[in-house]
Amino acid sequence: MKLKRLSIKNLCLLIEAGTLLSMLAITVVLYVRTSDALILLGGALLTACALVWLILLVLLFSKRLSVFTNDLCRTLDNMINGNEEPKQISDTETLFARISHRLSRLYGIMQENHRKVDEERQELQRLVSDISHQVKTPVSNLKMVTDTLLTKPVTDQERIDFLQGIHNQTDKLDFLFQALVKTSRLETGVIRLEKRDGLLFDTLAQAMSGIVYSAEKKDITVMVDCPEDLHLSHDSKWTAEALFNLLDNAVKYTPAGGKISVSVEQWEMYVKLSVTDTGKGISESNQASIFQRFYREEVLDEPGVGIGLYLAREIVTLQGGYIKVTSEIGKGSTFSVFLPVATIETTI
Repeated sequence: MKLKRLSIKNLCLLIEAGTLLSMLAITVVLYVRTSDALILLGGALLTACALVWLILLVLLFSKRLSVFTNDLCRTLDNMINGNEEPKQISDTETLFARISHRLSRLYGIMQENHRKVDEERQELQRLVSDISHQVKTPVSNLKMVTDTLLTKPVTDQERIDFLQGIHNQTDKLDFLFQALVKTSRLETGVIRLEKRDGLLFDTLAQAMSGIVYSAEKKDITVMVDCPEDLHLSHDSKWTAEALFNLLDNAVKYTPAGGKISVSVEQWEMYVKLSVTDTGKGISESNQASIFQRFYREEVLDEPGVGIGLYLAREIVTLQGGYIKVTSEIGKGSTFSVFLPVATIETTI
């Protein structure tokens, strides 16, 4: 334990002293045995030579160690400040080269961590900006309505209309916050999807139950073609959430009297679930943008905050699948969900 606490300088001095004492002891023993003065003289000369070379070795090693220590401290300072990448040493057999190699790896890890932190900071800034923009309108409407109720006389019918408006705006805020909570929990890993074998038909039925009333209200025909015995390893709850978002969008943007069809196909590597509507369609230039958080495709007259498709894509992606959209202006859209079939089984 004490040797570990010795400095390099003291350790070198200890080695020198041990070497000299050993050589002197051997010389004395040989002289006592032989009584030959030449052995004594030769031993003294060898001891002197060894002393000189050990001193030179210690000086050179100390110089090399001092230079390396200074370079190491400077490199670490540059790494901390992010100013410079550690220099690679060509001689890979030396201890200094191995340390330099590990410093380079550490520098790469630090740079990657810095990059991730910057990305997360920028994402947080965008999220705060998006939330502020989404909340601004309903909050302004609520303030305007409450100010009117507090400062101006209104009829009973007007009061009912104002209260209905307040109810609608609070519903919008509640929906926004619920969607943000779901998204943040998925993104941060607070909620992990658990894939289990189950009937896809049951998951689809769960999603369909959320749009039955709104579809009937707009007189929209909904047709479903899904094998009732198709098993798929998936997270039923969150997959139903993703499918509901696709179906809800289809109902919102399909005009009254339109049609929505849902079809399921089993491929070799994926199960394809398609939701097709007869809505206004999406321009090709905007098809890549619709999955962005809070993006809305020129449909500001429809309720929503533009987070449903983003959430659906996150859920499908976390299960190893993907979503594809095909659309044409005036002819409707088709959103296709592809889920991997690695553990698909079919009942007999």
